[in-house]
Amino acid sequence: MGKVYLICGKICSGKTYYAKALKEKYNAVILSTDEVTYDLINNEQGEFYNVFAQRVNNYLKKKAAEICKAGANVILDWGFWTKENRTDISTYLKSCDVSYEWHYIDANDDTWNRNIEERNKRIEEGNGGSDFYVDEGLLNKLLSMFEIPDKSEIDVWYELKR
Repeated sequence: MGKVYLICGKICSGKTYYAKALKEKYNAVILSTDEVTYDLINNEQGEFYNVFAQRVNNYLKKKAAEICKAGANVILDWGFWTKENRTDISTYLKSCDVSYEWHYIDANDDTWNRNIEERNKRIEEGNGGSDFYVDEGLLNKLLSMFEIPDKSEIDVWYELKR
């Protein structure tokens, strides 16, 4: 049976880059809400983003359990910004008898700010893919929602410094 690797971290903390490294290390499939919303509706869901993202997450969590039971590893690159999100997915995976491991990406402030600047530049140049432009309003909204996990919640605490 496979294992689910759950990636937790703030926007622009390096979660997707980290997930890609895990993909190679564990021969895993990445399931990303951002990728799905971009591919299906080009991030044009507007005010319905939260509803749509929740529906996508509900579908992907079922697929993650199915994929693991079929023998492959899965990476959920979702962010898991709240303790409630983390508890819910852990409870679900336990109920499916699927093994999982939490990874937290802890980017120091300098690295994090540089990541935001680089992301916004890529988007302005038309190379942003599924990424959203992070302006001050979005940043403040997202930060108000993010709950740093307790060390006891996380199996691997990765400190990103560059």
